[in-house]
Amino acid sequence: MDARDLATFEAVARLGGMGRAARELNTVQSNVTQRVRRLEAALGVALFERSRSGARLTPAGERLMPYAARIDALLDEAGRAARDDGAPRGTLTIGSLETTAALRLSPLLASYARAHSGVDLVLRTGTTAELIERVLDRELEGAFVCGPVVHPLLATAPTFEEELALLSAPTDSSVAAALQHPDLRLVILRAGCSYRQRLEEILARRGIVGLRRLEFGTLEAILGAVAAGLGITLLPRALIGPAWRGTRIRAHRLKPSEAHVQTVFVRRRDMLPSSALLAFQNHVTKQHRR
Repeated sequence: MDARDLATFEAVARLGGMGRAARELNTVQSNVTQRVRRLEAALGVALFERSRSGARLTPAGERLMPYAARIDALLDEAGRAARDDGAPRGTLTIGSLETTAALRLSPLLASYARAHSGVDLVLRTGTTAELIERVLDRELEGAFVCGPVVHPLLATAPTFEEELALLSAPTDSSVAAALQHPDLRLVILRAGCSYRQRLEEILARRGIVGLRRLEFGTLEAILGAVAAGLGITLLPRALIGPAWRGTRIRAHRLKPSEAHVQTVFVRRRDMLPSSALLAFQNHVTKQHRR
């Protein structure tokens, strides 16, 4: 089994056709077809069902696909490792919770970019569940997520501490008042958001379960919905700036065991960190201690 054959198989599977794969790989379709047939012959199974509309994976192809994608990622990683001479350079792709990006990362990213001009930073935001999956899939070198995170393939490093607050309309004078609405709803990000899970746990301890949910795609939309009295949410207290505090939104303090949460940086244990990533982690640690 040849690594180039696997890479060709992966491109055909991902793009759904021999011709499309040939264009991406900058070769002719006959070469793609030949490599796929050679791989099928070596394995003794058909990997694609071919039709006029393209190529669809067989059950055997479905089973092979994760391994092909993993080998492709490992080859890319091997090339980067060979070219990495210890000087931070190239593309560094990291992930972050939207709240962490808004509260913590702007000055850190700016000062890192000034200190390491040879690095092209790419920041992807998402929920904790989404970001962990992308790190595991090697799409991100690392990510800032809500802790604790326990996974055998992930190394974690504590970075920031946040105080969470229950947010409600400004007319609610206390947590109790905010939770007494007869049509209480949760205003939350999509599934996989760690703050959403924590809010549901906090309410469950108070005997409140099965509430209706309103899902929004941005923090600004969530704050606007809470200010309009559509429901409650849970977010870092520091996120509520002067424009939202007091007359537009009420931030209710919670007991320390419910309020305090740690943001951790996660990366794969078996993935050699690039010099750009090591420099970034050192930079974050030094700047945060100041």
